[in-house]
Amino acid sequence: MFLLYGGLFFLLLSRFVFIQYTGTAEGQELSTKAENKYSREQTLQASRGKIIDRNGEIIAQDTLSYKMIAVISPSASNNSSVQRHVTDTAKTAKVLSNYIDMTEQEIISLLDKNIKAEKYQVEFGKAGRDINNQLMEEIKSNKLPGIIFIEDLKRLYPNGQFASHLIGFALKEEKEDGTAEPVGKMGLEYIYDEELTGTPGKVEFKSDTKGFLLPNAEKMVTKAQDGLDIQLTLDKTIQNFLEESMNKVQEKYEPEKITAVVADPKTGKILAMSQRPTFEPNTREGLSTNWLNEVTEQTIEPGSTFKVFTLASAIEEGVWAPNARFKSGSYTIYDRTIRDHNVVGWGNITYLEGFQHSSNVSMAYLLNQIGEETFNEYIKLFGFGQKTGIDLPNEASGIIADSGPVERITTTFGQGTTVTPIQMVQGMTAIANEGKMMQPYIIEQIVNPNTNEVVENHKPTEKKSPISKETAQQVKEILESTITSEIGTAKKFKLNGYTSAGKTGTAQIAKPGGGYYWGRNDFLYSFIGMAPVEDPQLIVYIMVHRPNLEPTESGSETTSEVFNSVTERSLKYLNIEPENTELAKPIKMPNVIGENIIESQSKLEAEGLKTVVIGQSDKVEEQYPVANASTISNSTVFIKGQGDIQLPNFKGWSKRNIMLYKSLSKLPIEIVGEGFVTEQSLTGGSIVTADTPIVVKLATPDEVTNMETSKEESLTDLPQD
Repeated sequence: MFLLYGGLFFLLLSRFVFIQYTGTAEGQELSTKAENKYSREQTLQASRGKIIDRNGEIIAQDTLSYKMIAVISPSASNNSSVQRHVTDTAKTAKVLSNYIDMTEQEIISLLDKNIKAEKYQVEFGKAGRDINNQLMEEIKSNKLPGIIFIEDLKRLYPNGQFASHLIGFALKEEKEDGTAEPVGKMGLEYIYDEELTGTPGKVEFKSDTKGFLLPNAEKMVTKAQDGLDIQLTLDKTIQNFLEESMNKVQEKYEPEKITAVVADPKTGKILAMSQRPTFEPNTREGLSTNWLNEVTEQTIEPGSTFKVFTLASAIEEGVWAPNARFKSGSYTIYDRTIRDHNVVGWGNITYLEGFQHSSNVSMAYLLNQIGEETFNEYIKLFGFGQKTGIDLPNEASGIIADSGPVERITTTFGQGTTVTPIQMVQGMTAIANEGKMMQPYIIEQIVNPNTNEVVENHKPTEKKSPISKETAQQVKEILESTITSEIGTAKKFKLNGYTSAGKTGTAQIAKPGGGYYWGRNDFLYSFIGMAPVEDPQLIVYIMVHRPNLEPTESGSETTSEVFNSVTERSLKYLNIEPENTELAKPIKMPNVIGENIIESQSKLEAEGLKTVVIGQSDKVEEQYPVANASTISNSTVFIKGQGDIQLPNFKGWSKRNIMLYKSLSKLPIEIVGEGFVTEQSLTGGSIVTADTPIVVKLATPDEVTNMETSKEESLTDLPQD
């Protein structure tokens, strides 16, 4: 017995020595096995990058949501006084089917299949993801054993229908490992999917068999890297003005399509862009088979709005004689007769009257004076027949119809030749911007939020000028006359308090199989305009396809409702005062950096500018607008120094100016609502610091009107003497 037990002892000792020396047992690395048993790894989610407007307002972002999981293994309830796993699949399925998009039988099958496979837990796929806090609490109130929730991220579009074909949407897709992450499917979400997608992080640690962190165990953290943020040139407020006005026209006239763009002619920045039909990106409700961004990817025959560029070519060539006369009505070339839109014309009229009447025949005569080849060169200089280079993919080029004399004539009034809306806007910048044509762009910058590094920074790009400053000024004056003249076709586009200029268009729409639709409800009605004329701040282009018009209505009713509403509200929002706008003159912003605060204030006000001072002492450290920027008299400028900040009276301020003030002052101002300031939590003149909470409430002009109407109605209900 002694020898037997002694031998076993030496055998066991030898085994210990062998394992200690080699680190293996039965051919397996023990250290690796232990590492696998006790090591844990937890994934840290990365947020998808934000899409924001030019003022930092959120357009798309990740928001907190929850994912529902069913724990189905009985082992989860070991050593527990309560059940921590699903015990009654039928009851669980019956309750959950009231909250998620799965039937009772589908839930029972999912649970039973995975219980049979001895899985620890199971997810519910798409139906169990993107659950909001309210729904989670409702499900929890049923106290179903084994139903748990973990935090997740959901892509949110807080503005709803908002430049939807431009922004697009992202949807979660399941990967091979069972996890899901958002993938861009359309628009900017798709175009910049790689940049917007973040890199998940992880936490690695050692734990016991129950998952608790072991004493003195190291924990290794690899931080998640959020996706890049994309800042657009869009202005949320102007975009909302556009969306609202387009909704009204859509509801009233039920057109086949609407397309609209708002741009800054001085920079080429796109401030707003939308189309109808549109859709709700959070739910994809309303999304059709048309996923094209029609501003850049769809071509149209522009109609009479194209006459702007024929006119500019004639003036630049020195052949425009506004008081010379021609016979309107018809113009014959070979076997083709070109007619004016009223068929009979207006008799012998001047070329200026011809333009104001939107005469096709006047354009045919002008082409003879310009020369066909010369005109073709001007059209190319204005950017037609080629991509603008906007920072969006799949841009269409359009086709200049120049195969023969008839096609060249019809091009002068926008028929036969095809263009994109963005080409029209680019060409119009040359008219509004003293002959300087600006390339349109939509991306302001792309920023890495993890480091605040600017990865891409897009700047205004000036293209070769197609016309001179003098020609641009003359074209603007003639375009203004189409609105102010008694015979002008654009009288409906007169603004309240602001000057405007532009050109109407009525174009035939090509049929898919050839030929054109015909009839007042089968045309493409359009308008391209600018305001104020003295120093244009906005270009607005609207197209309404095949609206349902009453017998007494004209096509201009549809486009003027959008142009007038968007332009007037946007100019007020941009703090371009309507009073005396016709007398306002462009001003080159002086440089007051380094000057005494009081002296610089007097200097700016002597130039006819309104000043807002941030900090009451020392020298000017910042100014907005920056030196040499173009502004107009009576507009607001901000100068910042040191010392106490005296709060202004914000009433009537636009949201843009509030955001500028907030950015420069670094005050914690909470902005509630859209439009213009109606209330503020602290009165004007209060001395505030960086720790002073300030709330300002805004309302749109329509909301203010409704409030005033309600107040008046309530007063009329009072007893009368």
